[in-house]
Amino acid sequence: MNCRFCEQELQHKFVDLVNCPPSNSFLIEEQLNEPEVYYPLVTYVCDNCFLVQVDEYKKAKDIFDKEYVYFSSYSKSWVEHARRYTESMIDRFKYDDKSFVMEIASNDGYLLQHFVKQGIPVLGIEPTENTAAVAIEKGIPTITEYFGADFAHWLKNRKQKPDLIIGNNVLAHVPDIDDFVEGLKVALRKSGVITMEFPHLLRLIEDCQFDTIYHEHFSYLSFTTVKRIFEAHALELFDVEKVPTHGGSLRIFAKHKRDKSKFISPSVAELLIEEEKFGLNSLACYQGFQQKVDKIKDDMLNFLYGQKQLGKKVIGYGAAAKGNTLLNFAGIKGSDLIKFVVDAAPSKQGKYLPGSHIPVCDESKIRQYKPDYVVIFPWNLKEEVMDQLTYIREWGGKFVTFIPDVRIYHTKVDAKVEQTSWHLKEHAMLLFSLLIG
Repeated sequence: MNCRFCEQELQHKFVDLVNCPPSNSFLIEEQLNEPEVYYPLVTYVCDNCFLVQVDEYKKAKDIFDKEYVYFSSYSKSWVEHARRYTESMIDRFKYDDKSFVMEIASNDGYLLQHFVKQGIPVLGIEPTENTAAVAIEKGIPTITEYFGADFAHWLKNRKQKPDLIIGNNVLAHVPDIDDFVEGLKVALRKSGVITMEFPHLLRLIEDCQFDTIYHEHFSYLSFTTVKRIFEAHALELFDVEKVPTHGGSLRIFAKHKRDKSKFISPSVAELLIEEEKFGLNSLACYQGFQQKVDKIKDDMLNFLYGQKQLGKKVIGYGAAAKGNTLLNFAGIKGSDLIKFVVDAAPSKQGKYLPGSHIPVCDESKIRQYKPDYVVIFPWNLKEEVMDQLTYIREWGGKFVTFIPDVRIYHTKVDAKVEQTSWHLKEHAMLLFSLLIG
């Protein structure tokens, strides 16, 4: 296997999560007794450009099919993030009714709707038909297509060159990142701006966010490597911001290299230095990650088996790809340790998680079952989830997250300032309870 950017032969594993079905391939009841396809989930790091990547075992067009189950609008915090972004871009670059904004992987129109409300012309590019249909119903022009150099030339021939190209959590999803960035260059107006958001590799390593690794994410990105990829296509990164989404992401700003109307922010050099000091340009930084991942898996299983022995009831919240990676790596099958998972998206309810086959239910099931623990799989949204499920305190329910370690939360305040490490408190209490019978 060669690096998808620089073609260097990949010889260094970053982490091996063994085998896993595609994280968004939910099952209906009739499929539970049928064979299920698993693919290797192994990431490598290139010792030349330091792009962390998985092989394209499952083709992108098979993952982002007609019935994609993820709808962005079901996360209130994500929609609010998009609204704030829109206001920031309009204020900074003075977009108006004469501008043209295009979003790649526009999903159900969660972001572009905010530009539409300001009277700014938009176009969504979204490969999944069911999410694109929802956007169109909202009045957002959307083309169901994959973005790349060929599509960019098609747009150019139609004289549709955007002033702003947006890509939130798409850069990591493309198997041919070279072709994708070339498409950005072709599509962008001469004085235009590209913004891309993606989870920061530094934070993935620092907080052991290995559950963000799944087959939809072909690349795991540092600012240094992304800068190198963009420069190879005559695009220059002129600013970068750290944003809190997905456990710590970057928002990059790019322009044509020939465009001298925008100055280079000091944040560019500052982040390059920060990544170098962290060690992202050295193989040593990527070694030892497997051991940290294995420890999280062991601690999670110890917690779940311990609660089962104590007769406690455990459920999950959020049928997210993160949770599916975690559950499958831990080898959890069926509802023995986690009775069910609740999710707000109707597209997931009534189905079963891939691999583990845990049923997905609507929120009303929580009050009926009264769980002792609710495992929040999308840990990056834990505050939003705790706000929504605050009523579990009526029967003494608690929240749990497993990344970067096992943590118990009684309230939203705990999540911010009083995180209780299970290793320090709950583990001791559990052992004591088991010893005295």
